Amino acid sequence: MVNCTMQIQLKAIATVKNKRAEPFDDNWGDVVSEIELADDIPTEAFDGIEDFSHLEIIYFFDKVVNEPIVFSRRPRGNPAYPKVGVFAQRNKDRPNSIGLCTVELIEHQGRSIKVKYLDAINSTPILDIKPVFKEFAPKTTIKQAAWVSAIY
Repeated sequence: MVNCTMQIQLKAIATVKNKRAEPFDDNWGDVVSEIELADDIPTEAFDGIEDFSHLEIIYFFDKVVNEPIVFSRRPRGNPAYPKVGVFAQRNKDRPNSIGLCTVELIEHQGRSIKVKYLDAINSTPILDIKPVFKEFAPKTTIKQAAWVSAIY
């Protein structure tokens, strides 16, 4: 058995601003979020970002209640879906409260960007932002469980 316990320190590089106050699972498509750089991150960190249509946003679920993780459950608690492990779903209740989302970049203005499809609530701390490169996209067909399409 491998022991992977270690101390990792991260700091927020930006913060989310939007109208979502609660972490509901659905209806994120209409949410437009503004991501504003932290005071200690220079404006130049966004130089050239407008040359990309999509970004990967890595963020911290800072408002998730610290409860024991259920490592296998039915997605959204729906009895119609199979019981699957935490690493076979994209919910907020994870061993490390880290979120990852691919978003569409709508606008860049100074120290902020506006994005669509970010499933993070207002004031969520952003850990990193990366542009989506076609060259890093999957080269083979994406396979997924049938229940995923029923949810989204």
